[in-house]
Amino acid sequence: MNFNTKIRYDVVGNRNKYFIISLALTLAGILSLILFQLNLGVDFKAGTNMDISMPKAVTQQEVKDVLTENGYTDITPTVGGQNNDRVTIRFNDILDQQQSAKVNAAMKAKFGEDVSSEVAVVSPDIARELGIKTIWAILIASIGIMVYVMIRFEWRFALAANISILYDSFFVVAMFSILRLEVDLPFIAAVLTTLGYSINDKIVIFDRIRENMRFSQLKNESQLAELINASIWQTMARNLYTVLTVVIVTASIFIWGSPSIKLFSLAMLIGLVSGAYSTIFIASPLWYLFKRNQKHKPKAASANTNP
Repeated sequence: MNFNTKIRYDVVGNRNKYFIISLALTLAGILSLILFQLNLGVDFKAGTNMDISMPKAVTQQEVKDVLTENGYTDITPTVGGQNNDRVTIRFNDILDQQQSAKVNAAMKAKFGEDVSSEVAVVSPDIARELGIKTIWAILIASIGIMVYVMIRFEWRFALAANISILYDSFFVVAMFSILRLEVDLPFIAAVLTTLGYSINDKIVIFDRIRENMRFSQLKNESQLAELINASIWQTMARNLYTVLTVVIVTASIFIWGSPSIKLFSLAMLIGLVSGAYSTIFIASPLWYLFKRNQKHKPKAASANTNP
């Protein structure tokens, strides 16, 4: 078969290398989750969050010194805002009204009376409920994607796509566990957004594979592998340009954006890179494995006979 496409690299033929790499990364992530678990933010565990507005620019060390003087030695505040006049402090304990007022009074004594604060408390019940709803959100999104792909294409495409997007989601979670980065609600939004971008890349290649199959008569596994490789390279430029466009925007937000959304943009970056990788090196080769084992029904013998 000739698809008029230069196949620069045999993705399907080298599939086992990438399956081994992906499996190793998955095992490393599982090990990290078992040993270190996730660095959960106040959204998913009981605690208190104080958002403080300062009358002037402050440094992280100045705020940390005030907290240390008041007995909070293990708290690392986050300083942000256009003029470094916004401070976010996350406490692992639930502060009562008197404790919150004490912290606020200490800030006023150090930085002036114009200090104002907003306090958000997350109880253990709410944290547990948020964790359960997050798991359900990811599962429902994955099932919905799988059902859509099954209706739009076939079950083999759906299974390959779902395995790869679940890998993408887990990879983001695993990286945050390994790097000990905080997991909060924006992180969950980033994971769900990653699912959308990831399935978009996979649909592009799957649609090209299906289109090429309409005009091909596959007789063996090597021709099936050639078809998949050709489909990958026919859509490579489109997929790379799409991913790079979003990566540039997300990287800009990570570098120059507010500290409050840095982890969100970092999770997006990890998910986008993983999605591009899994589309080429996991989803397509997986579909090849499922398809090559398909049992073809023998065609009925022709009824035409020579006179």
